[in-house]
Amino acid sequence: MRLNIDKEHKELKAHGNYAFPVLVSDERLSWFDTGEFPWHWHPEIELTIVLDGNMTYLVNDNEYILRAGEGLFCNTNVLHSGKHYDAEDCSYLSITFHPRLLYGYTSSLMQSKYMERILQSPTLSSIHFTPDVSWQREILERMEEIHHLRDKGPDSRELQMQIALMEIWLRIYEHADCPEEPEENGRDIERIRTLMEYMQKHYREKVTLEELADQIHLCKSESCRLFKRYMKESLFDYLLAYRVERSLELLRHTDLDVTGIAGNCGFTNPGYYARIFRRKMGCTPLQYRKNRRES
Repeated sequence: MRLNIDKEHKELKAHGNYAFPVLVSDERLSWFDTGEFPWHWHPEIELTIVLDGNMTYLVNDNEYILRAGEGLFCNTNVLHSGKHYDAEDCSYLSITFHPRLLYGYTSSLMQSKYMERILQSPTLSSIHFTPDVSWQREILERMEEIHHLRDKGPDSRELQMQIALMEIWLRIYEHADCPEEPEENGRDIERIRTLMEYMQKHYREKVTLEELADQIHLCKSESCRLFKRYMKESLFDYLLAYRVERSLELLRHTDLDVTGIAGNCGFTNPGYYARIFRRKMGCTPLQYRKNRRES
């Protein structure tokens, strides 16, 4: 499975529909080709609860280790990704919904009084939920209730799901801390998006550090530090991982040889491509092609 995102990293998958903008989905990290879901964002709120195993969840420059029974609130329009914490697989529940489900219509009292402060906060990108904290445990219980309603709920399940989401939001509203933050943080996030967009657009070409730094008008060393701080990996580790990810589609759906695929994905040396591929995927490109076609 591959996450469907556009050049600005916005996820394109529908999260419910206009009439009821909620998607409740069971997920596994192993269902993604690379064992992780890549950096992306969307205008919906996302709630996650880990059902089994552990995962590393990254939101902007925050890194969380989520264990079974723990969860996360991910605010609207923030960059986030997830990957294995250890060698074991991780199953989790994702509840993604548009905030208008709760506030109704633009400029309503519900939006201006109870939601906008949190949704527009530059500091509140995420909240880690653990069952050890009573109000967070209540949120986790409501998330499990929504999961149950999706599968075995009565005819009124949509209404009950909306009520449960309202109860979750009430707890977040009562306890969320939204301190003021310097404007620089918002600029940093935009710089990160610019760098990612440039690498995704030019991954087939030779990309230099000087080119990347020019995109955000910083020196090379500061560009590296900025990206590493937020993304927890270097610029070129990200670029190599993205090139490998793009090569997966060619391995699955074409008969190009490894040399041709390497060249199409920005690797000038097929041997180097194979080494990076094995490091990322745990097998050779040809083994991956064989396994996927046999399955």
